[in-house]
Amino acid sequence: MEETPHRRRAHTSSRDLARYAGLFAARTGVMRSSAMRDLMAVTVRPEVISLAGGLPDTSTFPAGTFAAQMTRIAQKSTAEALQYGPTEGFAETVDCILEVMGAEGMLPDPDDVIVTTGGQQAIDLVCKTLVDPGDVVICEAPTYPGAVPVFCSYQAETIQIDCDEDGMRIEDLEAVLARLDGEGKRPKFVYSVPSFQNPAGVTMSLERRRRLVELARQRELLVVEDSPYGLLRFGGEPLPPLYQLDGGDFVIYVGTFSKILSPGIRLGWAVAPPPVMEKIVLGKQASDLCSSTLTQHFVREYFGEGRWREYIAELVEIYRGRRDTMVEALREHFPAQASWTEPEGGLFIWATLPEYIDTSDLLAKALREDVAFVPGQAAYVDETRGRSSMRLNFSGVGDEEIREGVRRIGKTIAEQVELYGALTSEPAAPSAPAQSRESDMGATGLPRPGSGGSGKDGGDVLPFRKTGEGAA
Repeated sequence: MEETPHRRRAHTSSRDLARYAGLFAARTGVMRSSAMRDLMAVTVRPEVISLAGGLPDTSTFPAGTFAAQMTRIAQKSTAEALQYGPTEGFAETVDCILEVMGAEGMLPDPDDVIVTTGGQQAIDLVCKTLVDPGDVVICEAPTYPGAVPVFCSYQAETIQIDCDEDGMRIEDLEAVLARLDGEGKRPKFVYSVPSFQNPAGVTMSLERRRRLVELARQRELLVVEDSPYGLLRFGGEPLPPLYQLDGGDFVIYVGTFSKILSPGIRLGWAVAPPPVMEKIVLGKQASDLCSSTLTQHFVREYFGEGRWREYIAELVEIYRGRRDTMVEALREHFPAQASWTEPEGGLFIWATLPEYIDTSDLLAKALREDVAFVPGQAAYVDETRGRSSMRLNFSGVGDEEIREGVRRIGKTIAEQVELYGALTSEPAAPSAPAQSRESDMGATGLPRPGSGGSGKDGGDVLPFRKTGEGAA
């Protein structure tokens, strides 16, 4: 007799919830969702203008080229492309990675490279390899929003060091390291996005890069250099990566094809000293055995055509124009109290609003206007920080959508400013200039006691000085 299949129950009763809760690992209690992933379900709707994701413009990749490359794979390598591959990645894929890194002056040993499922997995594998619960990890403030959930899931004690227009403040880092020495704590690594930082768009100066590498060598301190955007420079002079300055002894390099080719192929890489790489390989074997062999073949075919530098040059010109479009739109539609960074490369602008505006609340209102951005809180482990800031992406949509998206956000901000004025019975006061707030910052990036800084009150205390200014 055939049995009738059962459907899953709702599992919404208090008893159901308690039953499952007793099974969860302790680490699930500190896991955080990714702000970008949470927004994807909304931003894929065609009516929504998304300035939220770190999206390259994949529409620029020639459809004919893609078709030709996949056809060649089908004709020459079908069986291999559909099979498992080595955990470390194919040698041909590693050769492509070495070519990309060589374009920025780096010469890693091929044996120090592992192909990963995007740069995100590389960050996860580094943490899996190095971090026990309670270990100290140091990163920038703000930091890459996708790194925050990783640090939290491995139960790290994460300390954030403020950035200014020259990147992470290394003098503040030194003060934190000295304090940790006194507490008997040794950080597992310092995580940095030194070039066109996500989310702030700022670039670490050469002086600070050199000092950070010196600190790493003096203290035998690992530095994780996350560099998705290094080749996407459209202003200023190129600066050496931390890995180039160090040579690979204490800098672990994380790269990705997502921003220079396609995020859909889900291929990135990590470069690490041999003892660390040995453990990373074991961690990856346990995670997914190997990264996609099919997309590794695609990368090989793409690089075999010899046009990858031309394609990046085309992207740089497109993104330069879109950055300029967004800056112009911000000047037109954001209030006089707003400020923002003007990056020399990468994909992002970091905008800061009056301290009485919470950008998480603002996002909910903006979504009703069919426009999205990433609230600043997503870039902090301490979610009381960054509440008046937002990350805006200018690479993923065209000029007209950028203008309209910024206009819609500006309209929503104007309504909040007007409401604030009505509730306080006085005009909304402009926030203090960023430079005047700099002296109120402690070495950990939090306001000094009694300084009037706004960390726990929800405001933004970032000391960016080279910023644009809003319209009157």
